[in-house]
Amino acid sequence: AMGDSLSGINGVIRPGIVHRIDRDTSGVLVIAKNDNAHVSLAEQIKEHSVNRIYHAIVLGNLKNDEGTVNAPLARHPVDRKKMAVLPRGTAGVREAVTHYFPVTDFGSFSHIRLVLETGRTHQIRVHMSHIGHPVMGDEVYGANRTPFEKRHGSLLCGQCLHAGKLRFAHPTSGEMMELEAPLPTEFAKLLDILKQERR
Repeated sequence: AMGDSLSGINGVIRPGIVHRIDRDTSGVLVIAKNDNAHVSLAEQIKEHSVNRIYHAIVLGNLKNDEGTVNAPLARHPVDRKKMAVLPRGTAGVREAVTHYFPVTDFGSFSHIRLVLETGRTHQIRVHMSHIGHPVMGDEVYGANRTPFEKRHGSLLCGQCLHAGKLRFAHPTSGEMMELEAPLPTEFAKLLDILKQERR
């Protein structure tokens, strides 16, 4: 159906998909309608000229400090479904850089904005866990569920990670495009609850 009018570069399984977001992550996704558009967008991603902004709720207080995680990633040496921070020089390791900016401190949790310099598999989730602030609801890279997560489990549809904004050059016209997706209802409700409990 729709796949017939999309780029064929990724074959029949993922036609038109230029970049991916993790399962149970919400937000903006760009799909190329033809191969030329696909090549242009993929090149922009490779050159780090696509601006990708995410929102997340993470465990812990970042003390209003912005920062950068520069930690290379590769497949986990034991669990091949997971990614892990591994030393440079390890087979299969790829550079990965995530910038984060606190939005609201809730004490036990923080709402943060993240900008991806690279887009590795599970990058934000692994990086935030690596610095001791796993994404709320992340059952792969997070710790045991906190009492807050247990109380509000009905609002946790996977990890609280949202691809909020994409900025890139239109593959044909070169015009700068900015696409934005509002926070999912559940994500917004969790923020409201955290605000109320913080008072």
